[in-house]
Amino acid sequence: MHNVRISIPSFRSEDNPMEKGYTVFKIEVLMNGRQHTVEKRYSEFHNLHKILKKSIKLPEIPSKHVRNWVPKVLEQRRHGLELYLQTIIMENEVLPKIFLDFLNIRHFPSLPKTESCGSFEMESEESSKLTHQPTMIYQRDPYLLPSTHDTFSNVVIEGVIHGIFYPDLQPSVSIVKKNNVVHCCSF
Repeated sequence: MHNVRISIPSFRSEDNPMEKGYTVFKIEVLMNGRQHTVEKRYSEFHNLHKILKKSIKLPEIPSKHVRNWVPKVLEQRRHGLELYLQTIIMENEVLPKIFLDFLNIRHFPSLPKTESCGSFEMESEESSKLTHQPTMIYQRDPYLLPSTHDTFSNVVIEGVIHGIFYPDLQPSVSIVKKNNVVHCCSF
């Protein structure tokens, strides 16, 4: 199942002096928490349908021949087009690029059929978030001028510097006396 939600909440009439008026449908696309809108005429839906029916399973598209100026009929067409888009998303494992372009979706994460492993289910948004658990806590930033009696952060800094700049050097052993206790540290 794809992580895309589609709705067509509204439509508006557009008057054009060069041709007769037409209706524009506002499509809201919600994908991975980001929403954008696209406006399309019925003729654009119809052209998409003609192209897609050659490659994927499609539901019926609302009739082309209606009286555009009747609000009740336009509302039925709006609802039918919304259901049309939602059904395409639900019934097709792979969405063609032309469909994604129609919805102005640029980067659509999906697994090709050859890479899918058994039954692949999308994780919920909450479970897909990265978690972080600190392994070490500092009272202050150890990389900003460590105090003279804070030996541990010096070891960390020296270890990182040696690891980055001298990766081939054998670790050396340093003996540090702190609070009359001898610590042996390698870095």
